[in-house]
Amino acid sequence: MFDFSGLSTAVITGEEDVVLDLTQKAISAKVDPLSIINDGLIAGMNVVGARFKVNDMYVPEVLMSAAAMKAGVALVKPLLTSGETTTKGTVVIGTVTGDLHDIGKSLVGMMLECSGYAVIDLGVDVSGDDFVAAVKANNAGIVALSCMLTTTMLQMKTTIEVLAANGLRKDVKVIIGGAPITQEFADNIGSDGYATDAAGAVDLVTKLLN
Repeated sequence: MFDFSGLSTAVITGEEDVVLDLTQKAISAKVDPLSIINDGLIAGMNVVGARFKVNDMYVPEVLMSAAAMKAGVALVKPLLTSGETTTKGTVVIGTVTGDLHDIGKSLVGMMLECSGYAVIDLGVDVSGDDFVAAVKANNAGIVALSCMLTTTMLQMKTTIEVLAANGLRKDVKVIIGGAPITQEFADNIGSDGYATDAAGAVDLVTKLLN
């Protein structure tokens, strides 16, 4: 049984070289690629996310951890996609108009990709019209909206209204997330669901697309 604790710890401490070394060792030991990602890399990143929430870690440290995790994922990814020509579905993700936060969004996008979804990441400060264009261009089944500021929360409602005005609302599920978001808010603006963390977002996407 491979000991994932060292890999998780290396992600938490942002030691990219150690992450690459331990990931390679896990691959050589024929450890299941999804286990490497979920039990090693993502498990570490979940700790980072929790510590970031309570100000026990700060943005530069989180970015180092995310970079270390990405490096590990990049090693494992070819093993996941070999022979898999189809994806489970397409997700368009972005941070809404007026909001420039992207750590949480990027983490959700990475985890969705690791779980077999095609992810179109539109970045930050994304307008409703840009979401509409991306949904049409990529035939997406899910739109994932992120925000970190209470002042930009209502942009999520606006984006859902723009999707509806363009006749897309019946064909696409909208999920939302971010620090100020609650289940009550998600229900009030007519979204299809809300997740408190990246792992929950993957579960929600899977549920909605099945």
